[in-house]
Amino acid sequence: MSIQIFLLYLTTWSLVALTPGPAVMCSMAQSTRFGFRSSLAGISGIQLGNFLFFVCIALGLGTLLATATTAFAVLRVLGAIYLFYLGVRIIISSFRSPAMRAAQPVVSVAAHHGLFLQGLLIQLTNPKALLFVSALLPQFIEPHRSVPLQLAILVFTTIAVDAVVLSSYAFLAQRGIKSFRRSRVSAWLERAFGAALVFFGFRLLLSRK
Repeated sequence: MSIQIFLLYLTTWSLVALTPGPAVMCSMAQSTRFGFRSSLAGISGIQLGNFLFFVCIALGLGTLLATATTAFAVLRVLGAIYLFYLGVRIIISSFRSPAMRAAQPVVSVAAHHGLFLQGLLIQLTNPKALLFVSALLPQFIEPHRSVPLQLAILVFTTIAVDAVVLSSYAFLAQRGIKSFRRSRVSAWLERAFGAALVFFGFRLLLSRK
């Protein structure tokens, strides 16, 4: 892979990662509710989802999904339902008392596993993301060079950029809410994140290939 193509992919994916979507909202919501360090578990789950996307693409499953209308529809509906579930749960939890919101929750290992699973499912139940990556990657693959090596470079770049961007969003969200933890502003921020996930669920549900 030439340095020019690599830099072009790096720039392209950085812009994609910076665009707010379900993964960004999930990371920010986890950070405001459980703290920045705990949100890293969810971000790790999202990155595992990205890695599995590349595995699917290498195996040709992305192309298969693009032609399998029923499979795409089922996965789209499941993804939308999961986004609805997460969004509504965040909105409901925002109605707890200011004192409870002000107290930083103690997050157990089991809770970290749950946050990791949330992040993973956010990615895996979004067929639009898989189709997007499937369409994007071939434009940066040079056929006369080692394809496995190029895929390895692209997957490492994707995960690194995505992790940095999501961690930055999560950090800023956690820092921002610290000043308002005892006020109603923190509750409305949580509701905004929950509503955003519900919105993305509706958008996924109504989307087409």
